Amino acid sequence: MVNWVQAQEPILHWLVRGAGLRRQTIEIEPGTVISMWVPKEKVMAAKKKPANKEVVPDPSSDSSRDEEEDKRKKKKQQRGKEKEKPAVVLVHGFAAEGIVTWQFQFGVLVNQYEVYIPDLFFFGGSTTDAADRSPAFQAECLAAALDKLSVRRCTAVGFSYGGMVAFKMAEMRPDLVRSLVVSGSVFAMTDSISRTTLDQLGFASSSELLMPESIKGLKALLSVSMHRKLWFPDFLYKDYLEVMFSNRKERAELLEGLVISNKDAKVPSLDQRILLLWGENDNIFNLELAEDMKEQLGEKTILQSITKAGHLLHVERPCAYNRHLNKFLALVKDE
Repeated sequence: MVNWVQAQEPILHWLVRGAGLRRQTIEIEPGTVISMWVPKEKVMAAKKKPANKEVVPDPSSDSSRDEEEDKRKKKKQQRGKEKEKPAVVLVHGFAAEGIVTWQFQFGVLVNQYEVYIPDLFFFGGSTTDAADRSPAFQAECLAAALDKLSVRRCTAVGFSYGGMVAFKMAEMRPDLVRSLVVSGSVFAMTDSISRTTLDQLGFASSSELLMPESIKGLKALLSVSMHRKLWFPDFLYKDYLEVMFSNRKERAELLEGLVISNKDAKVPSLDQRILLLWGENDNIFNLELAEDMKEQLGEKTILQSITKAGHLLHVERPCAYNRHLNKFLALVKDE
């Protein structure tokens, strides 16, 4: 029997490739690899990179020829710098891999920006045999992958779990992350935030909320994640469960590694420009929490909200989300 969710995957891949992105696997260290959709020029550059060979000088060449060659190279490098687009890294949440999460965003960004869409560990094709399951480890490895792709500076756009990873990467690598856009997230998931959120939503654990095992559980997750109540036939929920919730053991460990003690929590020291972009009806991390974070982060942080949108604001109100995102990216690009 056809899995209708899985059947859409080739179409989504075709759209992403049509936008000029290609999937690349980057080895961080033996046993640890990150799968990422990257601009096709980055893949081509990697493929065309010549092997290290000894360069033997041509005795017939004179100094004037060398000077002309140097001038041509400098002009070519200058043209490359002028054409270089700012990099934007889209970091997904816990319910789906990268291109599924950002399917309504990449198309409006690729003309003006270098777009990178990674899969975090145990999503998509990314995996690790390391024992560390913390957002800090995800951030460290994502930054290492971007280094390998020669990304010097970027804006990190994080949603939910991906927002926590983005905050960590910005804190650990201010040289890499020039600015941040975060939606439906927190600096860190503390004991108190976790317990309060779960009690308000009526779930016993994060795993019960974020890794449903039944159609009823998936419906409950979507119900608390979205402002509008959408109807889908049960067979689509069943198909989604089969496709999107793999690596359950490892993802449960990620959720365990997410929660930290209240006494260990601290506001990150960040000097980047930050946009907190929120759904007004977010039931998981409400707007009041975002307002508190804005005050804690300081004057370089902007808080903007989108009406009639819940936790999944980039899916419910993609046009409004994209307008806010593009305005902020244009602002930081001109600085």
